[in-house]
Amino acid sequence: MIPLTDDQQVFLAKLKAKIDSNELVLPTLPEVAIKVRDAAAKDNTTAVQLAEIIATDAALSARLLQVANSPLYRARMEIDNIVVAITRMGNTVIRGLITSIVMKQMYQSTSKTLDSHFRDIWQHSVNIAAMSRALACLQPELDPEQAMLAGLIHQIGKLPILTLAEESPELVNNEKLLDEYLEVLHPHVGKIIMDSWTFPDSLSVVPWQYSQYDRESNGVADYVDIVTVAHAESLANTDSFINLANIPAFTRLGLQPEVEIMEIEGIAEEAEQVQNMML
Repeated sequence: MIPLTDDQQVFLAKLKAKIDSNELVLPTLPEVAIKVRDAAAKDNTTAVQLAEIIATDAALSARLLQVANSPLYRARMEIDNIVVAITRMGNTVIRGLITSIVMKQMYQSTSKTLDSHFRDIWQHSVNIAAMSRALACLQPELDPEQAMLAGLIHQIGKLPILTLAEESPELVNNEKLLDEYLEVLHPHVGKIIMDSWTFPDSLSVVPWQYSQYDRESNGVADYVDIVTVAHAESLANTDSFINLANIPAFTRLGLQPEVEIMEIEGIAEEAEQVQNMML
């Protein structure tokens, strides 16, 4: 991680203190999403039992049917029943998909001042999630739904920073300084959030490790690698220069840094379908 300045360390300490005193509430998953994740993780949970949990949230039920019928999941016949959707897609897919669907709720700000920041972070997260899911489809050992979720959570740490920044005129009135704080501090805050969520280690490390471009691992591709590559590619044609050839994640995914990800057959189409589904 990038070393923090004294001012950034003070801000981070203040943020942690407010979290500890419950003055600043961390983003949390809706209860229905937690129940679905817990139930779907059990081998003996039936489609009917999962459907009963999902049906307690009418909006979520409708959204799931809409997603199940989207081009991304290529349903041969229209799915008009939650039980049928779960049966066809499987508990594992539903588990990740439900969490991804409810994530958008966390990126809605009640502050007019910061609303554009929340919307920009969500847009960026969806773009990274779309590319992450498409990349995971090329990796037999990785789950596309989990990769999509990894993309959606990779900058979740920015949300509490924005909330606290509203109390700091020197930040909220200085776009450049606020952007610096967001970029440098969000991995630290992302780790705090993930420590409070019951996510598997393979996902929980993503928010604070994806931006460690020189990260080494045991040689096996993981979800951090997926998001690292997706994020690095998103910056390749911007002012934030990154030498893709120096990022080991490309090698672990069997990709060539000099080849644009979106030019790989099928990637652009898959990514566009995810974007259409999530936005």
